[in-house]
Order: sequence, then structure tokens, then C-alpha cells
Amino acid sequence: MSALTQALWVLLLGSLLGLELIGKVPPTLHTPLMSGANAISGITMLASLTLIGQANGQVPLLVLGSLSLGFALFNVVGGFLVTDRMLAMFSRKKTRSGGAR
Repeated sequence: MSALTQALWVLLLGSLLGLELIGKVPPTLHTPLMSGANAISGITMLASLTLIGQANGQVPLLVLGSLSLGFALFNVVGGFLVTDRMLAMFSRKKTRSGGAR
């Protein structure tokens, strides 16, 4: 079995395991889980930047680093937006200044 085949199997099994575990998380834990995913994606962004910096002009490494950086950045920004929206649901709404309090 080649290294690429093994890596694809790890990716497939890890994805299925992640999908199964995420599906069993109760709604009250989604916000902390999203924050944890943001931290992991932040680490992925650092690894991507390191890969891009050490690619030495090798196009496959530059493409791989750029793709991973793009996906991680998309995940971080989207995660923060979703987390902010979820936390806004728990904040008190401001009352109008002219209405009854």
C-alpha cells in the first residue's frame, strides 16, 4: 500500500469519525466546540504559512500550502462569525429609549 493510499484512508476514516462524533454533540456545546475548532484551524494556518515559507519555489508545495491556508482561513472566519452570532442570542436586547422599561 502506497503512502498516498494510506494518507487517503486516514483522511476518509478521520472524516467519518469526526462526522459521527460531531453529530452526537448536544446543541448547548456547539459554541465551545466551534471555539476549539477555530483554535485547531489557527494551528493549521501557522503550519500552512510554514510550508509556504519553506517551499523554496516548489510549485506543488506552494499550491498545497496555499490551499490549506485558504481552507483554514475560511474555517476560522466562518467559525468566528457563527460563534459571534450564537453568543448574540444570549445577550439581552436593548430597550428603546422612548418605550416602557
